[in-house]
This record gives sequence, structure tokens and C-alpha cells, in this order.
Amino acid sequence: MNERRDIIVTDTLTGIGKGEVAGYLCHAYCHKGSCEFTYNNNIYRLKAGECLIIRRGDLVGRTDESDDFHVDVVYVTPEFIEVSTPRSNYGMKGSLALFNDPIMHLTPEQQKVCALDFDYIKRRLALTTHHFHRDAMINAIQCMIIDFFDFHASLYGNEKITSQYAELMEHFLALLERGDYRKNREVNYYAGKLFVTSKYLSEVCKKLSGFPANYWINRYTVLDISRQLRDRKRTLTALADAYNFSSTGYFCRYVQKYLGVKPTELRE
Repeated sequence: MNERRDIIVTDTLTGIGKGEVAGYLCHAYCHKGSCEFTYNNNIYRLKAGECLIIRRGDLVGRTDESDDFHVDVVYVTPEFIEVSTPRSNYGMKGSLALFNDPIMHLTPEQQKVCALDFDYIKRRLALTTHHFHRDAMINAIQCMIIDFFDFHASLYGNEKITSQYAELMEHFLALLERGDYRKNREVNYYAGKLFVTSKYLSEVCKKLSGFPANYWINRYTVLDISRQLRDRKRTLTALADAYNFSSTGYFCRYVQKYLGVKPTELRE
């Protein structure tokens, strides 16, 4: 079995989140053309002069690249991102914003910086005989991440985030990532797990992301449900039971409320 590479560079978004790059974080800079794709059940279009950051490639559906699409793509494992990310709490705020919209629209000056970051990563990655190759790559990826922080701060502000807030939000999202929403969708459940009040948890979520705690609970839930509904072998009754709904009718009303369509329509 081939050793898993920390960094993979490519020139297409086709196959994001699948095969060799499954589980990798995706970073892309578009030089020319465009690519339309679905992410989190929404449709986005990456255009020239924009960068893209997707933490969960499994949430990406179809990709449709224009004939003149020219893109630099850098895939990085979560473990390598962890060692490369500077000790700043700002990353939490950026991650939350990019979960809702993974595209950043850059100024001409920012475009130059972003293009240089990607070119530097590609050049350093090719220097495999360098005695300190891993350290050099950590430095290159960290430089890219710091510039992304700067781009995002220019777009959304650079409000200071305390370590206490960042840690609480990180633990809250970890509970959601492991799938607790399948059985628990009440804020007080998560507040209890985190030893804070429901009000405090929602206030921290609102401060860091602009949305209260129940938004993130429902966001994770509907994204997971929308994927499960594509499996026609699973009945609505079975899905309602899997997500701990009291009845199939309640499950259907929940789907229609948060996805805007009936569950049966998603299967047509």
C-alpha cells in the first residue's frame, strides 16, 4: 500500500473528496474560466481571481468546469493542516464562514499573493531531496493559511476571538461532527455536554459565526439527511427512526421546513 501523502497538487476540481484525496482539505485558486459545483446542497461558481477552501470534500456534489478553466488545487491532510496552522484562534471564525460559503472574492493585490502562495507550494513540493523537506512544506502551507486569514479578515473583520470561545466552539462542532445530531437536536443537550448554559452556548456561536447554536445543529442534520435520502433503499420510516423523530410525519415536516421540499421530491 502506498504511503498517504500529506500534500497533493492537481489542476482540476473533478474528483474532490473522492478516491486518493478523500478526507483531504481542498484549497484552490482560479486563474481563468469558472467551475460550477454543489456544496452543502447549494450551487456555487468559482471564477477567475477567487480562491476556494473546502474542509469536507464529501459535501461536494457535481462539478462542471468550463473549457478554459485553469486552476491550482492543493489538497492537504487534516493532520498536516494541524501542524501547519499558526496558533491563532482566527482560524475558527474563518472555518465557520467558509462552511457556509467556501469562496473568497479577492482584490487584485490579494490575487497576486494567492497565486504566489500556490506557486511556492508547488515548487517546494518538487524539491524532494531537500534534507528538511517536511519543515519547508510546513512553512509553505503555513504561509498560505496566514494569507487566507488575512483575506478573510479583510472581508469579514478581524475581531479578536478568545481562546475560551474558540475552544468551546471547537468542542461543540466536534460533537456534531461525530453525529450526535442524529439522536439529539436540542441545544440543552450540547450545553450539558460542554458544561455551559444553553444561552451561553448560543451567544458564543452567534459571536463567532453569526448564527446561534440551533442553526448549526439543524445545518448538520439536514445535510446528513439530504445525503441519506438519495439512498432509495432506505424508507422514510427507517430514516425517521434513525434520526430519532417521533413519527414519519414529523420527519417529513422537518425536511420540508429546512430543505424547502418534501422528502419524496428529493428522490424524484
